[in-house]
Amino acid sequence: MATLLQIQNPPRRGQARFALWDLGFRPFYLLASSFAALSILVWGLQFSGLLPYAYLQGPMWHAHEMLFGFTLAVLTGFLLTAGQNWSGQPTPKGGYLMALAALWVAGRVLVLSPWGWLAAVVNAAFPLAAAVALGVPLYRARNKRNYFFVALLVLLSLAQLVVHLNALSALRVPGWAGIALGLDVMLFVLCVMGGRVIPMFTNNAIPGAKAVRDPRVEKVALGLILALIVADALHVSGVWFATLALLTMLAHGTRLWLWQPWKTLHTPLVWVLHAAYAWIPLHLAFRALAALGWISPSVATHALTAGAIGGMVIGMMTRTALGHTGRKLVAGKAEVSCYALVAAAALVRVFVPLLAPSLIIQAVVLSAMLWSAGFAVYTWRYWPILSRD
Repeated sequence: MATLLQIQNPPRRGQARFALWDLGFRPFYLLASSFAALSILVWGLQFSGLLPYAYLQGPMWHAHEMLFGFTLAVLTGFLLTAGQNWSGQPTPKGGYLMALAALWVAGRVLVLSPWGWLAAVVNAAFPLAAAVALGVPLYRARNKRNYFFVALLVLLSLAQLVVHLNALSALRVPGWAGIALGLDVMLFVLCVMGGRVIPMFTNNAIPGAKAVRDPRVEKVALGLILALIVADALHVSGVWFATLALLTMLAHGTRLWLWQPWKTLHTPLVWVLHAAYAWIPLHLAFRALAALGWISPSVATHALTAGAIGGMVIGMMTRTALGHTGRKLVAGKAEVSCYALVAAAALVRVFVPLLAPSLIIQAVVLSAMLWSAGFAVYTWRYWPILSRD
């Protein structure tokens, strides 16, 4: 069975050494988790008017930073680590990796500044730099199967440009179109990644689980996601879009069912990934309801971002960090706490506004606090793991 990321357990050394710049997952997981934990503070400063010169403000800053800041950092760290396994070629480390991390940090600072054009260039440059860093080893190894990840990183750069050029009044296309494209790309990445790793991890961790990847279901499920992306690009709406979203929901619900999620309840390192993937059919169902005008599109968006992306990120950041640093693939109390806090943040953010719209402000605040706490625990627990060998 093909895998997205082959977990390798390197031999542990007797004396720890500083290893933060050894491989992509180390700095980018720490940067992403730290940013996720601190973003509630920046969000609060924006609302209180203490960042009056920020280039991006309000909901656009929040959407941009959660997508192109937090999520893209995790994806970059993951792909640079996976790319080395796929190709057998080295991916950035040392000074090269430090430069990539510095470019990401510069992007986070510049969107809070008045220097819009510089912010646009730096933020669009980061995924392009990541694409080159991944594409070179893949090309050297002629690993054509994973070239599409390079293309997706380029698409994320274009999506960011839409946001920035609209904010600079240099493009009439709405900035939210760039956010929508970025979300669609991340949805596709989650679906590809989930299909490659979740059944494998399930079967490896749980004897007799018999999680199945049915080729027919895989093709239909991924094909429908691509159709959904095209429908978004063509601005299909109403009943037609709702029908496509429901069909896609059924395909991904069937996919998840074949992976036997009920057999993972006593294995947190696995169930967290199943729970995250379960948000994808929910997201698609909510998109169908939103297309019919029955619920707010925000419900569907947060089912994807807080639910699917948040859950998959925290699950993969713990598992790959443990595996690549030679530790046992077992979730302890800290890991389970992270999973529970991030899952609770998603549940509150999605279902409280849906069921009790008058409590939306309280739901947003509580969800943000839970989210920040979950990633703060990860940062505290994994700083020594990711920074030392």
